[in-house]
Amino acid sequence: MKVYKGNIITCNNSMDTYKYLVEEYGKIVYIGNSLATRYKGYIQEDLHDKALLPCFGDSHLHFSSYALFNSTLDLRDIKDFNVLKSKLLSYYDQNKPKIILAFGISAHSIKEKTLVTKSLLDELDIDIPIMLIKYDGHASVVNSKMLNMLPKKIRTMRGYFETEGQLFQEAYFAATDFVTGKVSIPSLLKNMLRGIDQLADYGIGMIHTSEGIGFPLDLDISISRLLKKGLMNPFQIRLFFQTMNTKKVLKRMLPRIGGCFETALDGCFGSVDAALLSPYEETDNRGILFYEDSIVEAFVKKAHREGLQIALHAIGDRAFDQALRAYEKALLLHPKEDHRHTIIHGCMISKTSLKKAGELKLIVAAQPSFIHWDLEPLSYMEDLLGERAQSLNPINSMIQSGITVSGGSDAPCTVPNPIEGIYAACNHYNKKEAISIEEALRMYTYNIAFGTFDEKERGSLEVGKYADMIILNKNPLTMNKEDLLSLEVERLLLNGKPYVKGQTIGKLIQKSLTLTKNSR
Repeated sequence: MKVYKGNIITCNNSMDTYKYLVEEYGKIVYIGNSLATRYKGYIQEDLHDKALLPCFGDSHLHFSSYALFNSTLDLRDIKDFNVLKSKLLSYYDQNKPKIILAFGISAHSIKEKTLVTKSLLDELDIDIPIMLIKYDGHASVVNSKMLNMLPKKIRTMRGYFETEGQLFQEAYFAATDFVTGKVSIPSLLKNMLRGIDQLADYGIGMIHTSEGIGFPLDLDISISRLLKKGLMNPFQIRLFFQTMNTKKVLKRMLPRIGGCFETALDGCFGSVDAALLSPYEETDNRGILFYEDSIVEAFVKKAHREGLQIALHAIGDRAFDQALRAYEKALLLHPKEDHRHTIIHGCMISKTSLKKAGELKLIVAAQPSFIHWDLEPLSYMEDLLGERAQSLNPINSMIQSGITVSGGSDAPCTVPNPIEGIYAACNHYNKKEAISIEEALRMYTYNIAFGTFDEKERGSLEVGKYADMIILNKNPLTMNKEDLLSLEVERLLLNGKPYVKGQTIGKLIQKSLTLTKNSR
């Protein structure tokens, strides 16, 4: 048993604050402004000017991709092609890899203001396949070695540009599936264990991860389930299977389906293929809907009927409307009050659709970090969308419309640091869409738990819930919005115990096997 004294921020429905919290056997047994006599003899920690909150969560990331790219080559800080070439050569010389798989190239944050092409990669003295993933996770550039290695069927797919070595849309997804299938499972597992430690550093104790990106036999799904079962720390993983094949999900007895990749309804702004109701500025291009309405509606109706919680990727307003139509028709056929169906991203939404999404009680898993994103800056968005750029990521409008908004990172696209997301949500460049600190904290705590039916056990500091908590260096409720980036996570506590880093594969498998045996 342990007593915490100081700034206790519950993040409950009323955003109550208290002076005392008592944890026993991993759960919260008392919270209040005075300490009951029966607790006064126990170990007490005085927080002073610090604050105790529920642990953070991330409502949308691609964890296996995040873990993989974190262990390879990060190109998000590249400022010109010369630096890019130097970094690739250095990585090749130092690591001697069989394949170079790197992440983070952008046309908007470099001097040349254009995407790298195959010819530049072929100039390098690197005699192995290279794939550079774009910062938004929706396109890649490959060299000739990689292009020749890809299955021939990819050459007939939409988004395949052989001359430039650039892959978009279906060609990109198929190529990514193929390349990730070359990653060894032990290597992936080690990377994922390190990745969980990194997320813990950000104060994250729960993630909603979208998986299913081409590993043989969907091994990324199996590994995510292994992690969920056997981690040394009680880190919470909620899995969304990125497929429209409900049989695969039901066979594994998973409760959730969707995400991006196969369940993405459109592209993204970085590739100018997010599906819009009105064309991009000075063009006839309205982006791309990957599926006809009939396909999306048939999938959503079936998944909803079979009791699965659904998540659909929709960035543009036309894609958002397609998701709305599918959800509305499924709910009319099979009404369900508390479905928790989700739209991921929701970067552009019409006023009419905001109202409809609220009426349908949808969740939007938003990415506030998109608001202040060097790799896709506001100036670029204004070139694409004109005045419409001011209405992007309308977080306040979503909340006012009755939509539950949860905070995610879309990692590896942005850094999965909730403090950066909280800052961005409170400091939106459109002040009408900025939200309060209280609302932003709820986005990354209670609303994460609510998004996967976990709010009765997690997401707020209330009696009977698990003591999944963080200690921040300051009290965010007494800060100016502009200063929120000075917040730091000093400690992550899961089930009341400090998070411990450094789990090995052997310990993971041993614990998983023990739990499986005991559950029979």
